Amino acid sequence: MSENLKTIRELAEELGVSKTAINKKVSDKERKQWFSKNGNRFLINENGQKAIKAMFLNDIDNRKLETENTERQPESTTENFGSNGQNNADINYVRDIINYQNAQIEDLKETKAQQFKQLNQMQNLLDQQQRLALQDKKLLEEYKEEIKDLKSLNTPTKDSEKNDSTQKETSVENIKEAPHKKNKKWWNFGK
Repeated sequence: MSENLKTIRELAEELGVSKTAINKKVSDKERKQWFSKNGNRFLINENGQKAIKAMFLNDIDNRKLETENTERQPESTTENFGSNGQNNADINYVRDIINYQNAQIEDLKETKAQQFKQLNQMQNLLDQQQRLALQDKKLLEEYKEEIKDLKSLNTPTKDSEKNDSTQKETSVENIKEAPHKKNKKWWNFGK
C-alpha cells in the first residue's frame, strides 16, 4: 500500500482524539469516498485525512475561542458586534449549522413517529394472527370431537356386527323361500 494512506487509529493518535470520534464525524457518503478496506483495517486517503483534520481543527479552534471568550468579558456591548466581516461570516456559518441540525432533528422526530405507528400496526397484526390461530385451533378440536362422535355412531360393536350378519343371512334365506310357498289368501272365490 502507499505511504500516504493512514489507518483510523494512526489519524486519531495524530489528532489526539479517539477512533470513535473520527467515526462519528465522518458521514456514510464521506466514508465511501475516503475510506478503503485492507484486510480488517480501514485506510483513509489523503483527501479524507485533510478533511478530517480540518473538522477536528475547527472544533479545537472553536473550543479555544470559547474558553478565551468566557475568560475575557467584552468591555462594551458593541465589541461583540464588530464590523469585522469574519465575525459575521462565522455567525452565519454557525446559524447555518444550527438550522441544518434543527432540520435533522425534525426529520428524526418524524421518522420516529412513523416507526412508532408501524410498530403499533405490526403489534395489532400479530395480535390478530394469534387470535385467529387460537380460533382455528378451537375449531379444529371441535371438528375432531364431532368426527369421533360420528365414527362412534357409525362403527357398530362386535356383538352388533354378528347380529347384523345373522339377520342378513336369515333375510336372504327368507327371500329365497318366499317364491316356493303358495300364496294363501283368506278369500277363495274362484276355487
